[in-house]
Amino acid sequence: MEPLVSRYPFLFSLLYFTVVSLLCPVRSGDAEALLTLKSAIDPLNSLPWQHGTNVCKWQGVKECKNGRVTKLVVEYQNLNGTLDAKILNQLDQLRVLSVKGNSLSGQIPNLSGLVNLKSLFLDSNNFSGDFPDSITGLHRLKVIVLAQNQISGPIPVSILKLSRLYVLYLEDNNFTGAIPPLNQTSLRFFNVSNNKLSGQIPVTPPLIRFNTPSFIGNLNLCGVQIQNPCNNLNFGPSLSPTYPSSKPTSKRSKTIKIVAATAGGFVFLITCLLLVCCFCFKNGNKKEGPSMVEERNKGVVGVERGGEASGGVGGMGGNNGGRQGGFSWESEGLGSLVFLGAGDQQMSYSLEDLLKASAETLGRGTIGSTYKAVMESGFIVTVKRLKDARYPRLEEFRRHMDLLGRLRHPSLVPLRAYFQAKEERLIVYDYFPNGSLFSLLHGTRTPGGGKPLHWTSCLKIAEDLATGLLYIHQNPGLTHGNLKSSNVLLGPEFESCLTDYGLTMFQNPDSLEEPSATSLFYRAPEIRDVRKPSTQPADVYSFGVLLLELLTGKTPFQDLVQEHGPDIPRWVRSVREEETESGDDPASGNEAAEEKLQALVNIAMACVSLTPDNRPSMSDVFRMIRDARAETRVSSNSSDHSPGRWSDTVQSLPREEHLSI
Repeated sequence: MEPLVSRYPFLFSLLYFTVVSLLCPVRSGDAEALLTLKSAIDPLNSLPWQHGTNVCKWQGVKECKNGRVTKLVVEYQNLNGTLDAKILNQLDQLRVLSVKGNSLSGQIPNLSGLVNLKSLFLDSNNFSGDFPDSITGLHRLKVIVLAQNQISGPIPVSILKLSRLYVLYLEDNNFTGAIPPLNQTSLRFFNVSNNKLSGQIPVTPPLIRFNTPSFIGNLNLCGVQIQNPCNNLNFGPSLSPTYPSSKPTSKRSKTIKIVAATAGGFVFLITCLLLVCCFCFKNGNKKEGPSMVEERNKGVVGVERGGEASGGVGGMGGNNGGRQGGFSWESEGLGSLVFLGAGDQQMSYSLEDLLKASAETLGRGTIGSTYKAVMESGFIVTVKRLKDARYPRLEEFRRHMDLLGRLRHPSLVPLRAYFQAKEERLIVYDYFPNGSLFSLLHGTRTPGGGKPLHWTSCLKIAEDLATGLLYIHQNPGLTHGNLKSSNVLLGPEFESCLTDYGLTMFQNPDSLEEPSATSLFYRAPEIRDVRKPSTQPADVYSFGVLLLELLTGKTPFQDLVQEHGPDIPRWVRSVREEETESGDDPASGNEAAEEKLQALVNIAMACVSLTPDNRPSMSDVFRMIRDARAETRVSSNSSDHSPGRWSDTVQSLPREEHLSI
């Protein structure tokens, strides 16, 4: 009988190579690849990498998983030469790659093998050639920083395939051609200044939010974002591609166009007549020193110029109905809209645009009321109107706003601008359409009857919030001050982001309101007296209460620590068991799940210690959560299916916007 090996040689060859590949240790492969890379780009021996040592302990290797290198950061190491695609693509578990601030040159290599890459930093080198088209096929990529090189050619339209794009920095290169019609709603940081780009800047929802500093230095660019109108009436490419028709225009289509033009002209005429009537009505009712009062939802804010009303009124009554008092101030108190943060984060709208925006009430609190403001261009922002426009004093208010405006982190809702006038203070944030963590937890149920989340989601959300809160605490004396589930918003990919941070100092101690029942018991016992200032240990307490809310779905209408005390672990377990019996299983029921739940409960218990000195710092909390979550990652894809997927990006965003954690 013929041996099986002779009869099926291909099958046995395939089996042999499969077994060999499984038995070969992967960590030695990463070490060999890095040593080969070092020999090519490190002639000065700046990187002390050696054979026979643990690659995960090497300088610049920031993180490993299962023996594989996932974060490689070798910045400002006097590296030079060219990058080799074959070497780099062996590091196929990389999430973060940064060679910023070296003297690397040549064409950026094909990186298509780095299928897990999320953040790429090649800035401040001497790279040349075209935009590396291979990276547009890396579907996980969120951060691309190629600034300050000598890269030329067009920015490829294929960059639209990167659906998760969050940062795109291409400034100070030699790019030519048009800017692609970027339509990624996740895009928050963008700069193509000082290139050779030309044509009209596309008017897409992501690009309309950026203004001159993001585009400056491109002499042949035009568009509404830089207040340089183009000669033609084309308002940029549409979000969906259009194709030329292969058939001649029919008589019917011509007739439709004529009818449409006639109807449009009629509507325009009626609109003009209505505007004239409104103008006459306003002039007829003008009084000396009027207060702005108009219909609900007419506008966000009104101003007076020399006694004449201009703009719309906030209509800030939400569901209260009827007519609402607008924002008003005397003519000499007319203020201005001040943008915050780096220039490339400023928004492409003016005070006039904000004045004309319609408004919808989102919520009211002790600090002020929050509104959704929709501008005539369709651009949406969130506006918080502070209750006390005179406290603190103007200079102190400006200094604190400048501090808050410089905070940039994936787990913080960006604060974009503020408005200051004699009797009015407004704060402008990005609008997050996916709602709050409160609505995710409780939905249409009563606040006390929410559903606890699966333990994996609890871990991911907790890590998001811990990184954001830690980032705030890295600024001496700065606190969130009002941490609760309604102040956690859900981003474009349902990542959790803190909002309303650092605003408690705007509460006048002489006219403070008692916090509502839904807010009081998030606060640490030592600051429940509203005259007491917030502290970082108090933030840690609030984080612990929020973590218990995640685990149980229960809003703290009463003091959970006082009610359950040392029995909190038993209470959490009983609540989750009730959900299991009802058919909604928030846990997987296995031993590993129980361990993770217990780890989260232990973290919450440490945070809600009644003694502030006994509470862990946020850096300790973050470390405990990260350690607990790291053990749950079975595969590299496990973090891509539920909220809170920023853990690989937190430390890797541009150093100018983010402190290292």
